[in-house]
Amino acid sequence: MTLPLMISPIHTSIFHPGNDLVEFILQHIDRSSCTERSILAITSKIVSLAENRLVAHDSVDKKSLIRQEADYYLGEIGHGVSLTIKHGLLLPAAGIDESNSEKGDYILYPQDPYQSAEALRTALKERLGLREFGIILTDSHTGPLRLGVVGASLAFAGFHPVKNMIGQKDIFGRPLKMTKINHADSLATAAVLMMGEADECCPLALIQNAPVVFTDSPSRSDLEVSPEDDMYLPLYQHLLK
Repeated sequence: MTLPLMISPIHTSIFHPGNDLVEFILQHIDRSSCTERSILAITSKIVSLAENRLVAHDSVDKKSLIRQEADYYLGEIGHGVSLTIKHGLLLPAAGIDESNSEKGDYILYPQDPYQSAEALRTALKERLGLREFGIILTDSHTGPLRLGVVGASLAFAGFHPVKNMIGQKDIFGRPLKMTKINHADSLATAAVLMMGEADECCPLALIQNAPVVFTDSPSRSDLEVSPEDDMYLPLYQHLLK
């Protein structure tokens, strides 16, 4: 019997730049709830704060900063937004954020989100005495033809991000030809929905009974697609710089 997915948002105090993130997490979570095969969703913003990924607002022009941070800068689109690709995500402004910034600084993405996620997983596994444990670093982004933001996985550690369903049968016995289930983004979306976007002060969420396969060596290439191999490339190919 499949157990129901459970997501528990965790209310915390305010995280300040430079604070020890592992100690902060351990201070606020219920250790008895962190059982084997749990996944901890962490907003990428507090990871950035822990790593001091901040730029003073009055020290740089934001558009210049966006170009500097973007892996690909695709130019300005609707509503004066700069469209970019950063850490495998198509999103505005290279993920640079100003909301919930204590001193109004620009908050950048972690330098290497996957390295950050694995370091947190390793430290928390040891402190919590767990063998199978996952981490998702979350953020929110918008999508074409839809209003509102949804969660996305900026990085993950401890589990396979995608389930390959190719060859399995549908309800009429026909083999699936292309279907793969994106567990990393699906779980991130659900977690962000529970964590909130404003003053909820819930930068963490504990995910239990997730239908994933845990591993010590997941591959980001199982989830990410290069722009050159993306099926949507014709929509933005002319913008790649």
